Amino acid sequence: MVLLCIKIFLTRIIDVSLGTFRTIVLIKGKNILAGFIGFFEVFVWFVIVQEALNTPSTSLWIAIFYSLGFAAGTIIGAYVTNFFIRTPITLQIITNSDKLAAFLREKGFGVSVVNVHGQDGIRNMLILETMDNRYKELLSLIRIIDENAFIVVDEKKYVHNGFYLRK
Repeated sequence: MVLLCIKIFLTRIIDVSLGTFRTIVLIKGKNILAGFIGFFEVFVWFVIVQEALNTPSTSLWIAIFYSLGFAAGTIIGAYVTNFFIRTPITLQIITNSDKLAAFLREKGFGVSVVNVHGQDGIRNMLILETMDNRYKELLSLIRIIDENAFIVVDEKKYVHNGFYLRK
């Protein structure tokens, strides 16, 4: 019974992680890869559900470990997805600083600047594209110059042309 619970838990981690990864891959427009992943996801799920339901035991522990595997698979699937899938993001940074754009350009980021009129007068709105794995670094760079900058981040499905961080 203990081995069955552990097997159910670990197998659910695999199938739910695959499901999480498949969902993100599908959203990113990689339909064939998503279908391929979906085949293995459902195969693994079918095998473990069949075993869980065909056991003579009616222990609540089987349901608990099944559910725990689902929860753990969701978390692990999110980490796996974040590791393998890079997403372009757009940042809009509203700042009073006239130095931030030049500072970010020195660090290799492409920055466009637009004057915006807000409640507190004219400010600069910096617009730049980067990949999501550079966000924390970029945020720390922004805070060096303007701790109070207003930042909006949008995830993009596709980005064509433009300028990305030089490396």
